[in-house]
Amino acid sequence: MHDDHDCDHMPEMFVFVLLKLVHADSAICRRPMGHADTRVPSLSAGWKDKTQPLNIDTWRQITANKQHALTPLSDTNRYALYSQPITEHAMSPLKPAPNLPRRHCLQQLGATGLAACLPLSAIAQTRRDSVTLNIALEPDGLDPTRFAAAACGQVVLYNIFEGLVKISENGAVEPLLASRWQIDASQRVYTFELVPNVRFHDGAALDVECVLFSFRQAQAPNSPNKAKKSVFDNIQRMTAKGALRFELELRNPDPHFLFHLGEASAVILHPSSATSAATQPIGTGPYAFVRWRKGHSVQMRKSATFRAPEKVAIEHATFRFINNLEEQARALEQGEVDVFINFITHDLHRFHGDPRYQVLLGSSSGKGMLAVNHRHPVLKDVRVRRAITYAIDRQAFVSSILQGKGNVIGSHFAPTDPGFLNLAHLHAYSPERAKELLQQAGVKTPLELTLTLLPVPYAREGGPFIAAYLEKVGIRVRLQPVTWKEWLSHTFQGDFDLTLINHVEPLDHMIYADPGYYFGYDSADFRDLTHRHAASRNPRERQLLYAAMQRYLAQDAANVWLFNSQVSAVARKGLQGLWMNYPIYTHDIASLRWTS
Repeated sequence: MHDDHDCDHMPEMFVFVLLKLVHADSAICRRPMGHADTRVPSLSAGWKDKTQPLNIDTWRQITANKQHALTPLSDTNRYALYSQPITEHAMSPLKPAPNLPRRHCLQQLGATGLAACLPLSAIAQTRRDSVTLNIALEPDGLDPTRFAAAACGQVVLYNIFEGLVKISENGAVEPLLASRWQIDASQRVYTFELVPNVRFHDGAALDVECVLFSFRQAQAPNSPNKAKKSVFDNIQRMTAKGALRFELELRNPDPHFLFHLGEASAVILHPSSATSAATQPIGTGPYAFVRWRKGHSVQMRKSATFRAPEKVAIEHATFRFINNLEEQARALEQGEVDVFINFITHDLHRFHGDPRYQVLLGSSSGKGMLAVNHRHPVLKDVRVRRAITYAIDRQAFVSSILQGKGNVIGSHFAPTDPGFLNLAHLHAYSPERAKELLQQAGVKTPLELTLTLLPVPYAREGGPFIAAYLEKVGIRVRLQPVTWKEWLSHTFQGDFDLTLINHVEPLDHMIYADPGYYFGYDSADFRDLTHRHAASRNPRERQLLYAAMQRYLAQDAANVWLFNSQVSAVARKGLQGLWMNYPIYTHDIASLRWTS
């Protein structure tokens, strides 16, 4: 009687004490681990260049009772890193909890286990038919055939829009809107057959004319499609063979043609809705567009017209755009986000101690680099570009800024690309050699340049790092933080000196054959290599030319390549189907599902 009577009024205190203990872990683990100098970014300062000291011995004492483990995920042979919580911290008072019987209270706590660490509001908000993903950068438009930013494809590819084929997590090409295809002996003629009874979200039917319309739009002289030159200009003939059958004839064989048809630039639009796709996208994918809250999120729902509704478990999906560290921490605390996509993560330690999340690490096709404006009168000199490369300790960048989660690269090719050459040894760190080259080029020091920084951790953290190294050789860098919108409207239009950027598209080396591209690289010799590679019918010759292109860009220091990063994703426990490896940058919501 006494126990039952006491416990009729105990839940508020009991839950408060438990949450008080475990809530401490999220507060401590949100603080990133220090770099080699044991200093960490201040949460109160956001991503500004402000720091606060953290004694490494104190950190070790704090984390001494944290036991990390590698545990298999239930749906695959992949692994997720997690750690147990630590204790001792104060938290803000909770609202009074309702009186509950003791048995019910203990049953609930036992059933949820470590999930009790969630704030009560977050527990209430969790829905098993919805998912919210965070990506750092907001798209400038939702039509990937017109907008080059990778953020566009991350949101819409395989969700709202579809292409003829789909790229799987292992890089394999699979049927999507095309049910089958054949390639002739010349490797130039492709015959496709479309899946029947496919409809767009507005009820319009998919047929061959939709495909031909989309590809002709991409080929148009004024087309903004980023794959125009590398993919669509290589198509010399498109012929309808019926309502669901058509042929494409290439000018030159392309062993990666099918792969490129699975990228965001090759999605299929309907002629009647294509003009509004940038803001009101209508596709054939499993999700229909709901609304775009500029600066906040894009929402979508399961499409009523999708051909295979039984394969779609998630009813509602939201992409949240958060790049500020404080906002990310708040979203984590409040349970607003289920998946944090941090392709270049400043620090994952703040998630390891949170029992609500799993941390996934995988490979990517990204090429992180210091892009150089070749229109600048000083930077167009190859000796200056090589000097900048020699001046930066790229391995130290990977170790410090990426926490070791990446590899140094020496050209615009990733280790995941077929035929990749490791050229990281070229222009290895040598400040003495950098000074010699600047002197040979007749550069008067200090040379003053501006470094434009995107609102992402690798740029805002990496900018001061690079500036410090360049200062040592006589290059004084002014850091210029910008928004994504400002980067697209100024930097991407060629208005910059240097910019720190991660090019995530696979097999995109043809951007160096386009003098009009934002960094303005203009080399007739390199373009000749690309033409010879495209025209070659001999596999061995193509392989050698592919290697020659890599070496040419590296020797010419077309840009200062820094890293190929690992992909990090932080997801709520119980969410299955996420990619670990990203051969292309997209998030296939239909493959996700919640488990108990």
